[in-house]
Amino acid sequence: MSPALTVSRRPPPVEVPAERVRAPEAPAAPPAPTRSERPKLVAIEGGAGSATKAPPAQPAPAARPETGGDDPFRFQSMDVERLSTNLARMVELGGKAVAAYMKPRETGQHADSPDTVADVVKTLGQVAEYWLKDPTRSVAAQSQIAGRFMDLWAQSLKTMAGEPAEPVARPDPRDARFKDPQWEKNPFFDFLKQFYLVTTDLAERFVTEAELDEHLKHKASFYTKQIGNALSPSNFVPTNPELLRETISSSGENLVRGMTMLAEDIERGGGELRIRQSDETQFALGKNLAMTPGKVVYQNDLIQLIQYEPTTAKVGKVPLVIVPPWINKFYILDLTQEKSFIKWAVDQGLTVFVVSWVNPDQRHAHKGFDDYMLEGPVAALKVACEITGEDKAHAIGYCVGGTLLAVTLAYMASKGIDTVKTATFFTTQVDFTYAGDLKVFVDEEQIQSLEKRMAQTGYLEGKQMASAFNMLRSNDLIWSYFVNNYMKGKQPMPFDLLYWNADSPRMPAANHSFYLRHCYLQNDLSQGRMVVAGEALDLKTVKVPIYNLASREDHIAPARSVFVGSSCFGGPVDYVMAGSGHIAGVVNPPAKQKYQHWTGGPPTGRFEDWIASATENPGSWWPHWREWVRGHDGKEVAARKPGSAQHPPIEDAPGSYVKVKD
Repeated sequence: MSPALTVSRRPPPVEVPAERVRAPEAPAAPPAPTRSERPKLVAIEGGAGSATKAPPAQPAPAARPETGGDDPFRFQSMDVERLSTNLARMVELGGKAVAAYMKPRETGQHADSPDTVADVVKTLGQVAEYWLKDPTRSVAAQSQIAGRFMDLWAQSLKTMAGEPAEPVARPDPRDARFKDPQWEKNPFFDFLKQFYLVTTDLAERFVTEAELDEHLKHKASFYTKQIGNALSPSNFVPTNPELLRETISSSGENLVRGMTMLAEDIERGGGELRIRQSDETQFALGKNLAMTPGKVVYQNDLIQLIQYEPTTAKVGKVPLVIVPPWINKFYILDLTQEKSFIKWAVDQGLTVFVVSWVNPDQRHAHKGFDDYMLEGPVAALKVACEITGEDKAHAIGYCVGGTLLAVTLAYMASKGIDTVKTATFFTTQVDFTYAGDLKVFVDEEQIQSLEKRMAQTGYLEGKQMASAFNMLRSNDLIWSYFVNNYMKGKQPMPFDLLYWNADSPRMPAANHSFYLRHCYLQNDLSQGRMVVAGEALDLKTVKVPIYNLASREDHIAPARSVFVGSSCFGGPVDYVMAGSGHIAGVVNPPAKQKYQHWTGGPPTGRFEDWIASATENPGSWWPHWREWVRGHDGKEVAARKPGSAQHPPIEDAPGSYVKVKD
């Protein structure tokens, strides 16, 4: 399917599609070209057709190449000199990218760890060993491989001959990588696509069918998907029809722009590629993100506590304290005003306090889980009650902030402290038996390797945690931006959620190590084995009413895991499942009228049975939660201004801690 090309030595021709060119009846030999004439490649449609020279004509404005789903082998012209110049510029910029990558390594500021690569090789090697050590299994695997590829070859021969043939493999309809029509219309690209799909399907099957340890299979499946996603033909110019058209139409200028951004992103990442997912110049905290008015009313080494200005004359008597995850910044709950859960809660007549975690550095290396509990939710609840004059507060914990809140509730129960009226958990795990895809990063060897790296600086870089989260959805969060930014040379669109996603804080070594070991690796909290601040914790002693929110498509805190964790508590639990995933399922303002949520009473029995009997409700879960809180809220009181004589305002929201970058 390679195109037929010919070099025209006449003055710049009118760029006419090949099918409109007719050979003259008596062709004459062309005149000798002058040195000043610029050669152009004039392409005609590939396939069985033969090369035809473009007829001489007066110079005309260059016609734009055909767009949309047009065959990239059917373009009109390419300026060879311009393409050569752009390729030379691309190579020069590639040198800058390599220099940006090498500089921190040469100066000793950055050292690559071979542990990850070694773990990939070791894990996939064990899968290969399973299939190769037994001759019967080995022959069966080879037969399966040969059969699948022979079927593909036979189907491709029929397609190239113009005969109808059913595809051997089809991409998932939701897979955006193969949306261009040429992936089906052009036999060459259709073969590439199906070859890739067959190969990745075989690799995944060999992992799934191997009789190995479940954690090992989980890791092998994850690594196989990462390698498969990286090697997709959609990621490379010669094997992606859309990229090929873009490169031809711009004579390679897309690659120059892309290489410029690649060098910038490696330099910005301190020697590591930090893919831009949003136009970061379009956002600023306090300007168009985290805009809800309020005051910082308390701070210590680990948190600033923000109290928000009321917007109603009356408010619920019991204040609300929100504990967000420390591995992300709190303004996921206060993005734009239209998406802000914090603003919505304030407008609903709640006195809202939010914890804003510090972005830790070497000074916080020794801060452990005990410190995060005592200086985080314990301190925040105490200050909120002192400011409002109430004995108790409602509490919300999101993700790992929810895990920390559950630890806090168990600690308070053991100490006889009763300052929480109700607890709400957003996509929170307390039992890690069915924890999500992050478990792939957690075993003794990987934790020891991570602890060695954190010991060098005292913390884990935020970009490393962000990369781990991005890898869970690498096609959407890595490779789509790799293609858009570096292959197409396009700036990403401004997107508040992805701006927040890239704004990841660091994590202190002591705290992060404790969390990985005692939650993910050993599952101590649900088993009653966790000891924090000298207290053995038992979640069954937690008797406060709980609203436990899961998200149906959550890959970090799966709905099943949240459901199972509900049985760990000793009081009444209302389990609610929202549509969508870990973020969109939570940040779902009612005005958007998106997704749905399921309610079904106490989370008892099997998860599948609860799902089967649950009631689906259209739209956001936010109003359902507000009514649940109102049932525990008591009477209304006059709205409260932020701060008090004991805790005067320190600065305006969103405060200074959240503005510290990684």
